[in-house]
Amino acid sequence: MKTLLNIIWLVFGGLLLALGYFVAGVVCCMLIVTIPWGLAAFRIASYALWPFGRMVVDKPGGDGMFVLLGNVIWLVVAGIWIAIGHVLTAFAMAITIVGIPLAVANLKLIPVSLMPLGKQIVPSHSAYVTTYNPGGR
Repeated sequence: MKTLLNIIWLVFGGLLLALGYFVAGVVCCMLIVTIPWGLAAFRIASYALWPFGRMVVDKPGGDGMFVLLGNVIWLVVAGIWIAIGHVLTAFAMAITIVGIPLAVANLKLIPVSLMPLGKQIVPSHSAYVTTYNPGGR
């Protein structure tokens, strides 16, 4: 089922969304100082391309002062605008019954688009191990 949802997502906005994040990543990497945000944009682009069956979790050790400062700068400069775009797109997708899962996937992108540093994308079935049991024991 998630493969079918990913294909529908890809056709109805996922490809353009991922392309936007990819272009933002290229621009950020060209400006050298903003390389961490560029790498985060590439990570979000891969998630935006194929979101079903994956989720965002906190990266182990990704809670330092530089991560927090970088996320605050990102939030003010770009994050809030990207989140507003995701909310508006989710609203438009939720108008049809077929679009409701796509709207939910769009809303899943909001937390990582607001605060992308210190996050990682994992398959949904391994999120328990990563989130609640670091080390996999």
